[in-house]
Amino acid sequence: MAKSNHTKPRKKGGALKILLVILVLLVLTAGAAGVFAYNEINGNGGKPGAEVTVSIPQGSGVAAIAKELKEAGVIRSAYLFRWYVGHKGAAGKLQYGDFTLQTGGYSYDGLITELSAYAKADSVRLTFPEGTTAIAIARKMEEAGLCTAEEFLEEANTGDFSAYKFWQYVPDNKEAPGRFMKCEGYLFPDTYEFLTEDTVHNYVATFYSHFDRQFTDEMYKELDKQDLSLSEVITLASFVQEEAGNEQDSNVAQVFRNRLAEGSPYPKLQSNTSSYVQSDEDNNYLWNWVAPWYGGWDKIPENILNAYDTYSCTGLPAGPISNPGLAAIQAALAPQPDEDVKGCYFFVTDLSGHYYYARTYAEHQANCEKAAQVNKNYK
Repeated sequence: MAKSNHTKPRKKGGALKILLVILVLLVLTAGAAGVFAYNEINGNGGKPGAEVTVSIPQGSGVAAIAKELKEAGVIRSAYLFRWYVGHKGAAGKLQYGDFTLQTGGYSYDGLITELSAYAKADSVRLTFPEGTTAIAIARKMEEAGLCTAEEFLEEANTGDFSAYKFWQYVPDNKEAPGRFMKCEGYLFPDTYEFLTEDTVHNYVATFYSHFDRQFTDEMYKELDKQDLSLSEVITLASFVQEEAGNEQDSNVAQVFRNRLAEGSPYPKLQSNTSSYVQSDEDNNYLWNWVAPWYGGWDKIPENILNAYDTYSCTGLPAGPISNPGLAAIQAALAPQPDEDVKGCYFFVTDLSGHYYYARTYAEHQANCEKAAQVNKNYK
């Protein structure tokens, strides 16, 4: 008979033992993680240690705050702190500034309480009205002792702000020949609180991040719908801001858009807010800001002068002439003019603040005479 080729049966208990060991390890690991989390959240991780100063920049989210706390040794898990703050709905309570804390010993509730109190950090509150120019903003930052005007403008014009959506739509210097400053138009005017020991980059980012929030996805869709660029709308908005900046924003925007329309009989803006006029009495971007920057009117580069003189260049100039507010931007993007202004190409104002609109140059001349008479009586 042939020999049997049977092998010895395996012992079933070996595999079961391995499975049991794995399960025990998983239970122990889960238990250890649970104990760690419990102790960490409740401040049982150890006794309070050395004092540390944790600086939370303005605008920081919970993730950035948790990272700062972990790096300073205040907490042991940035992820756990982020989860707990979200679980408690406390994200909106956390403040920015310099906080004096200790390494270890904090319950997360106690730490949230500490971070919810406004930090007594050295800071400066500054207000920038709508229509403030980039140079004026930079000078105000310098006067407040935060940085030099030169440092601010250098960073605003050449720094890397690609983290913000709008930045990809701002033309570079090659795409915008004759433009005076890249940053003009995007330093959103508002009231800000600046930490005195912050970086120049963060100072500029404060303005840019606010602009990025103001220009919504719906507004970008409207740009696409009208086949407009962001630069065109912000440039137009800066003229609306300077010529109106009030309840007449939409009417003024409509007049300018009529001039810019294809086939327009008046394809130049012809706005005194950026023109050949050399007078201190006028609000003229070229005279008041560009000329002093270069050391005098005759020293303005010819390409810049030609690109910003709205009486010589056709259409919009090379860039914005100020930093407009949201109302002016919305009016430039989607004006809602009065019915009798929809077909107008001209406007003039008198000293009382009244606006006169006209469809033809003859009507405009008559309006100018009316305004002059009001001004004569107004004085």
